[in-house]
Amino acid sequence: MDAQALARLAHAYLDAEYRWGLDGDWHDVRIGLPMPALELAYPAAASFGLLSAWDPDSVPREEAVNREQDAVLQDTLLAGGTPHLPAFASAVNRSWREPGWLVMDMAVNEFDALARRFEQLGTLWWPRGGVVRLRMYAARPVGFERDEAVDWLE
Repeated sequence: MDAQALARLAHAYLDAEYRWGLDGDWHDVRIGLPMPALELAYPAAASFGLLSAWDPDSVPREEAVNREQDAVLQDTLLAGGTPHLPAFASAVNRSWREPGWLVMDMAVNEFDALARRFEQLGTLWWPRGGVVRLRMYAARPVGFERDEAVDWLE
């Protein structure tokens, strides 16, 4: 992927809306901010992350294939005993929407390995008491300046 396309996607991820669901209610996740309500709801969780199996490397694919891979991801979370809740990311104008999972108590190295297994370009992860960070599984493109809450991982 060229640097311009990568920068455009990173900006889209930073500008996107993220939500997690519990008991029929949806709650916001904001990159660069702490999540005290989530921490209050899950006081024993040491970390949180938002992960999807849809559209590897942000390349759209058929919905049936996305749903199949989402089921594989959920089965993986269940098999590992990872607490998780439904979540999603979407463009502010709703031009795209991507279901995913809010995971709890997954060490960052395990989380990154799962994101890479499902070929995700970007995820969200943060420790209890920290702020939500965008994790990009690529090298930072030259000239990209919105790095205040972005972790670039080659």
